[in-house]
Amino acid sequence: MQMQHITHTTDILEKAYDPSDFRKVGHQLVDMIADHLENVQSKKNHPVLLYQDPEDELAYWQKDFASDSDILEVFRNILGHSISVHHPRYIGHQVAVPALVASLSGLVSDMLNNGTGVYEMGMAANAIEKIVTDLLAKKIGYTSEASGFLTSGGTLANLTALLAARKAKAPSAVWELGHQEKLAIMVSEEAHYCIDRAARILGFGSEGIIKVPVDDHFKINTGLLGERLDKANSEGFHVIALIGCSCSTATGSYDDLDVLADFADKHDLWFHVDGAHGGAVVFSEQHKHLVKGISRADSVVVDFHKMLMTPALNTGLVFKKAENAYKTFEQQAQYLWDAQHTREWFNSGKRTFECTKFMMAIKVYAILKTYGEEIFEQNVDKLYKLAMVFARKIEAHPNFELAIHPQSNIINFRYIHTEEKDLNTLNAEIRQALILSGKFYIVQTRIGGKLYLRTTIMNPLTQEADLLGLLDEIERIVDVLGL
Repeated sequence: MQMQHITHTTDILEKAYDPSDFRKVGHQLVDMIADHLENVQSKKNHPVLLYQDPEDELAYWQKDFASDSDILEVFRNILGHSISVHHPRYIGHQVAVPALVASLSGLVSDMLNNGTGVYEMGMAANAIEKIVTDLLAKKIGYTSEASGFLTSGGTLANLTALLAARKAKAPSAVWELGHQEKLAIMVSEEAHYCIDRAARILGFGSEGIIKVPVDDHFKINTGLLGERLDKANSEGFHVIALIGCSCSTATGSYDDLDVLADFADKHDLWFHVDGAHGGAVVFSEQHKHLVKGISRADSVVVDFHKMLMTPALNTGLVFKKAENAYKTFEQQAQYLWDAQHTREWFNSGKRTFECTKFMMAIKVYAILKTYGEEIFEQNVDKLYKLAMVFARKIEAHPNFELAIHPQSNIINFRYIHTEEKDLNTLNAEIRQALILSGKFYIVQTRIGGKLYLRTTIMNPLTQEADLLGLLDEIERIVDVLGL
């Protein structure tokens, strides 16, 4: 009995690594995904999402797990039970619609399973990552003194940048001695929540996050910077950094980076730009004026997995001076590197939280090699143009109200043609009905206490007709449900 078990197990192990099985299933899977893409891209009646109650969805997969369904059936069901970001009527969260060649790169990365923390474990990936981040640094306007790396998302990238800021600007060596002073950062009240989270992780506490109010355009109110800094100083805080948003998450508004840079220079603050979403405009001649002054920042974050067509997670963090990328994590790890204090771009683990970091650079590289960097420019320009068109249609429609004229591809609006219902409740019900219909996917946000329907146009295959169709569908929902 024992021998049979061993033989059976060995057979399974051999089968798991059989290239012929992989080839057979792989061909079928690629065909299945291609069919899925054709359906979601060309058939308007194909649902963006077949919404299920969470408990029902869990029960479905529990039943599947206990069944004898084969792997291709599982893959098919996963496609059917997932949101389709490639659908032209997906206009919800800030998630990239991946270029298909980048998805193929993910297959290569997963098969090779090379980490990049140590050079020998990621020779190609480390070299390619340097090429990709050097290109991003050049687009930002940095000189050859700059250096960067890729990491798993804007949250981790912003946290790493603030660690570098603490290293550079804190009066004492926090890495070695712990906190000796009350440290703080300054940031717009419209900043992404990850900035708040990063500051708390760093031990600054809620009082060490100085949130500066925004102006009427939802940009940081630069006229209030001086008084907020003085107040913080009087309360015993040592402010180490000023953060600019390019752009804010809720409204897509770009802070005035040149003014922020002037202020940071004057007060010896680390200047960081969170360009996770809107920093992609550095690739666009038409829109890069929105981040004028970004080259003056000490560090910049840009997500490739937002408007740069790359699967998540894939974020660039670039430092104006390469030395700051290395100083952040100076510690001993003899089993990985002979010397921690040497500056080696090819051992990325010296500069990031991640040691076993997957080969994310090859996804960006594959897009650039296939289409050239102009594809990023075309994508940004197309998405921003669609947003402007949509905003004008909303402004011209008597039943809708635009929250703010967009600077980016983020548009907030609400249905207002009612005298019987609270507008917040009405628009929340509209959004829920849209999701359940499967015809569109949008999200919602609150601005000044008012609930708005929020769309982020991420798919370059989205057309003006799709956006007009959204307004028509909202009116139909109001009609049918008597809202």
